[in-house]
Amino acid sequence: MSGPVSAHSGSLGGYAVKALLKRNEFYLAVLILVLCMLITAINPAFLSPQNILGFLKTASVNGIMAVGVLFVLILGGTPDLSFTAIAQVVEYVVVLITLAFGGNIVIALLLACLMGAAMGAVNGFVIHYFRVTTIIVSIATANLYYGMLYVLTGGSVIFIVHPMFKRFAEFQLVSFADAAGGTWGISLIPLMWLATLVLGWFILTRTFLGRAIFAMGGNEIAAQRIGINTLWVRVFVFAFVGLLSGVAAIAHTTIVLSAIPNSIVGKELEIIAAVVLGGASLFGGKGTITGTFLGVLLFAILRNGLVLLNISSYWYDVSVGIAITAGISISAWQQLKAQRARVNVNVEEAAAQ
Repeated sequence: MSGPVSAHSGSLGGYAVKALLKRNEFYLAVLILVLCMLITAINPAFLSPQNILGFLKTASVNGIMAVGVLFVLILGGTPDLSFTAIAQVVEYVVVLITLAFGGNIVIALLLACLMGAAMGAVNGFVIHYFRVTTIIVSIATANLYYGMLYVLTGGSVIFIVHPMFKRFAEFQLVSFADAAGGTWGISLIPLMWLATLVLGWFILTRTFLGRAIFAMGGNEIAAQRIGINTLWVRVFVFAFVGLLSGVAAIAHTTIVLSAIPNSIVGKELEIIAAVVLGGASLFGGKGTITGTFLGVLLFAILRNGLVLLNISSYWYDVSVGIAITAGISISAWQQLKAQRARVNVNVEEAAAQ
């Protein structure tokens, strides 16, 4: 009995290893581990709890928006470029409204979500009814939203925000004291990112809506034939991106405690690169929450490591460019490989007949 069981267990183990080696998440995790070891060997302060919690807090803004970007890439492959403009407008408007009328962080968050969802839904309706590619529509709406913000505000910076944002930023679920007498702890902002990841994972893997998003990314015509309402799925995805942009805007406000009209716009390529590096396909129908998290985490560690090692920040821009190139190349290679596999199957079936 032990022989067959052992052989069966070995084959299962070998299959699991092969499956693991095919996943982007595995290589990202290894790369993150190696990068952490190199940075720590040069500057041990990298692994201090204060530093880790610090860069996780900062990365939360990009991480929240990255979940929305993942949904768009799964739906159709072409990235949305308007989500940072939506976040920028939402941040400025919410800060103005709370300064004028007061409120609390829950009301501010709800207002930000409603505004972001409405602005994102516009993309979904336009793309569906006019059949224009996502990148063209999102460039147009990004310029519209961002341009109107500058026209109406003159680009003025709001240096004072409602005190509730500071209270939210300073609140810690668990706090500790270090040897120097300072305090540090777990703030709510990284938990907002965690909640977004869990929500995204649940929608994509445990709901009919998630299966519909993957189906549309694989083949929209086939999705229509099996009864999927492609209009509302598309509108949901872009409204969801806008909603998460609103959440990110609140997180960003609590970190910087100001509203600067150009402080979020410009990060879209970095966020898209993180999602693509995490395994999302630029041809649609593929992507995971785990890969997106690891992609954002990799860039956060890299940015923090460059600061700790006193290396020019320009190298971070170089790394983003390399990541985008690598992600595009991997997606194209996987797509080509899948096409060749389908051609070979068709040829074999024709030869058999």
